Amino acid sequence: MSEKCAQFVANLRRTVYASDGLLETAVACLLARGHLLIEGFPGIGKTVLARSLARSIGAEFRRMQFTNDLMPADVLGTSVYDRNASTFSFKQGPIFANVFLADEINRANPKTQSALLEAMQECRISVDAGTFELPRPFFVLATENPIEFEGTYPLPEAQIDRFLVRLRMDYPGSEEEKKLYAHGSTEPHIDTLEPVLTCEEVLELQDAVEKVTIEDSLVDYVHRVVRRTREHPDVELGVSPRGALLWICAAKAFALMAGNTYVVPDDLKRSAVPALAHRLTVLAARDTADISAAQDQVVRKVIESVEVPR
Repeated sequence: MSEKCAQFVANLRRTVYASDGLLETAVACLLARGHLLIEGFPGIGKTVLARSLARSIGAEFRRMQFTNDLMPADVLGTSVYDRNASTFSFKQGPIFANVFLADEINRANPKTQSALLEAMQECRISVDAGTFELPRPFFVLATENPIEFEGTYPLPEAQIDRFLVRLRMDYPGSEEEKKLYAHGSTEPHIDTLEPVLTCEEVLELQDAVEKVTIEDSLVDYVHRVVRRTREHPDVELGVSPRGALLWICAAKAFALMAGNTYVVPDDLKRSAVPALAHRLTVLAARDTADISAAQDQVVRKVIESVEVPR
């Protein structure tokens, strides 16, 4: 299974000019049945990552640009009256896809943002007294622009908590950027990507992640780290129990990708910042970029301060 994961990451590397760590974390998020929030400047490849990920598993991909006038029905779908049959039928919205890209999610109003909560948590939606199952696997990749604030609505804690992982996508390294210029554009190359996994194989890997074990000493370590985030002087609201459980899920995915059937301390350390930082409410930061940096710093300090079981 680790070989399949390695092929997945290698396929993404063909079109996405980002660090291996970022690509591996994105894959781990999918395998852990989570959802991914990416912060980054415009034009650095966030959409390319989403499209490449979908093509790599032969999945249906849909993208939606979130704006302040977007309504829940625009995302989820709505009931349409059929005059001939004199009945209502449900017309699916763009969220009915394996990989759904919510571009600039913080531009949508709170009502539309909240419409995603059930979909991300339960993999289904409720519309007009009806419940509709979403495709499996189902993966939401949302983007935020950290430098534009006009016309944006900060994501509430309940929405942020639905994202297993938050990544900060930065400019590519010097060599990667020169390769990008040499190719001219990544967009044409995405269509040449061949799937290295099927959706059925992704579901099998997700099931395998759930079977990865974690020993009691590491569960105790997780508990101590989470408690320390709640006691940190720079933190108003620490990591919740659900956040801790999702951290363990992310660590299990990294363990599977490394070819292990059990979690080791490095899996927890590697996934700590992506899985925990965005769940903290920090006191000192003033804007989005500062908040993210402060959250990351708190988690790193906590991880350094808590002794790892031997």
